[in-house]
Amino acid sequence: MEKRKHLYVSRKNVLTWLMALCLTASAVARIVFACMKGTEESENVWCLVVLPVAATVLYVLIALISGKERFYKTALPIWILGIFYAIRPHSFIEGGLMMALFVCALILFCLVYTNVTCGRFPHSWLLFPLCLVPLVFMVYYGGISTKEEALCLLPDFLIFIGLALLSLGIHVHPSGEYHPTWGDRVDGRRIRGLAPMDVISPYFMPDRSGAMNYYADAIEITPMERYIRQKRKEGLSSFGINHVLLAAYARILCKYPKLNRFLSGQKLYTRGDEIIYCMTVKKDMSVESPDTVIKVRLNRTDTAEDVYRKFNAALEEAKQEEDTGFDSLTGVFSMIPSIVLKFVVWLLKLLDYFGLVPMALLDFSPFHGSLYFTSMGSLGIPPVYHHLYDFGNLPVFGAFGCKRKAYEMQEDGSIVQRKYIDVQFTLDERIVDGYYYATFFKAYKRLLRTPELLDSKPVEINYDEA
Repeated sequence: MEKRKHLYVSRKNVLTWLMALCLTASAVARIVFACMKGTEESENVWCLVVLPVAATVLYVLIALISGKERFYKTALPIWILGIFYAIRPHSFIEGGLMMALFVCALILFCLVYTNVTCGRFPHSWLLFPLCLVPLVFMVYYGGISTKEEALCLLPDFLIFIGLALLSLGIHVHPSGEYHPTWGDRVDGRRIRGLAPMDVISPYFMPDRSGAMNYYADAIEITPMERYIRQKRKEGLSSFGINHVLLAAYARILCKYPKLNRFLSGQKLYTRGDEIIYCMTVKKDMSVESPDTVIKVRLNRTDTAEDVYRKFNAALEEAKQEEDTGFDSLTGVFSMIPSIVLKFVVWLLKLLDYFGLVPMALLDFSPFHGSLYFTSMGSLGIPPVYHHLYDFGNLPVFGAFGCKRKAYEMQEDGSIVQRKYIDVQFTLDERIVDGYYYATFFKAYKRLLRTPELLDSKPVEINYDEA
């Protein structure tokens, strides 16, 4: 993984608020001066007022709201300002060559700012002299000889004074911690440095339904049942197979973290330590009872008891609430006329492709997660191969069936009775190769033979370093 410095600004820093004051004053001054001049042409209003005001306001909002984790996004309003200064008329520019040099200088300014804020340049102190250069340039070439000329340049002075002040309040996140940068999504970190085959395969297999692999196995549950009885004696009254299977899945992700990847927009991402588990549940075990979806946020280091408490808390909340967040969201969609709903879904797919779906929607979406796991055993039937959804980014769908008995012959000719549950998984083949899947599930079965290991924190934790 590429090593970068991750910069941030804090709302607790007075320099951040001084920057916000300067940029807000710049926007206000630009609007006031435009009104005083009585600008009537829409082109002038757009070029001289709307564009720079939108950029300054956007910069302030990003710094104040997302400056702690996504300060790099301030590069977007900087590029908007670059466009503004490129199309704005300048009295000191004469001839095409001077204009070309000026535009090149603007592009260089924006590129340096972008690379510093996203951590590609290790020296964050570069931002201070970078913001001082335009101030010196305006004083030298601005031709400030009258009060009116000084007032005209006041909004521009305030912008770069604010940026220079903020550059003194920038800090670097502690090394070893990963923080978002360009290309990441709100729900995952972009995987970089992939092999060429891994890069192009999502373009040849753009849909999840066309990239599904199926895996089936039988798990001997004698050790698991013994473990479940012990946990119930310890007070976990509803502890069951589902908790063990889920806790074991999370634990094996500590050793094989690449199975916590997902594809979105033909790009590969990882959720890191967070595991988002989805499950369809009924509020009552009856045919008439409606379905709802619970989402449980787990961590790879969770013990079986941690998984039990998080899962049961989400389940009880879903059963007690008349309308969960998922129910309310689907209720809103159901009221939209069909032709409009088709457009809304298309728009959501487009936003999801570019990672722009708000986190508030992702929190309720059953199509976005690490794993969808369902118990067919509670329905008294064998497991099914469930398809993966083309919408969203969920890469693994698992199911396990009811318990069954099998009589097996031993090497000495004796017959023993064993108990099994059948498990079936549908997998997105584009996130890892077949060898990795095989290694993961072999380790998964080994752990289920000694589920007592789930009572303690993992000893070995690997990270997806790609």
